[in-house]
Amino acid sequence: MSASCVFILPTGSIDMSNKTLNLDADLYRYLQLASLREPEVLQALREKTAELPLAVMQVSPEQGQFMALLVRLLGARRCLEVGVFTGYSALAVALALPKDGRLVGCDIEAGYTDVAQRYWRKAGVEDKITLHLAPAVDTLQALIDAGESDSYDFAFIDADKTSYRRYYEQCLTLLRPGGLVAIDNVLWGGAVADASNNEADTVAIRELNDFIATDERVDISMVPIGDGLTLARKR
Repeated sequence: MSASCVFILPTGSIDMSNKTLNLDADLYRYLQLASLREPEVLQALREKTAELPLAVMQVSPEQGQFMALLVRLLGARRCLEVGVFTGYSALAVALALPKDGRLVGCDIEAGYTDVAQRYWRKAGVEDKITLHLAPAVDTLQALIDAGESDSYDFAFIDADKTSYRRYYEQCLTLLRPGGLVAIDNVLWGGAVADASNNEADTVAIRELNDFIATDERVDISMVPIGDGLTLARKR
């Protein structure tokens, strides 16, 4: 007997939507309660980061969990991160990697990455992460020059916005076919949709979004999680 599917539409006062919901405080709290599985060490790092002046730079816990899921789905073993900050996203990814998995992190700020390294040690993943304190364009180019093109599975870009296009090109070169680059802050608090906003960071993100939208080298999806996350799969 062949299987069949029956779809029953809800009736009554439930308001269904064919576009992404706006999350008010109650619905956001429900999302976290219903789905977030945040290890204690990640929660501790998030709480530590919240004490810092630039805490807003940290990804949300549900985004970290989403990225960890992507890494597992890819079966990733070699990852890149451009912009480490206090190491929350790197830790989420490292925890999802197998024992032989490795992540190359790029940053220039020793103060914040010192925090990152303390929590990587607490989580027992410090051996999976190689941190380079140097301009990311130089670190990524050194990897390319060393013959590591087409060998990485996953890359996450979350650093200075005016360099996003260059980071994208370098990460795409380093990714294998089928590899995935995730680009953070692509909605930029809504500023990208404001044609009158011509600040350098906004323009850089808007131009990258426009470029990736027609980049035939990748398959894409812009996901409204956190401040917007573009996923680009290298063909």
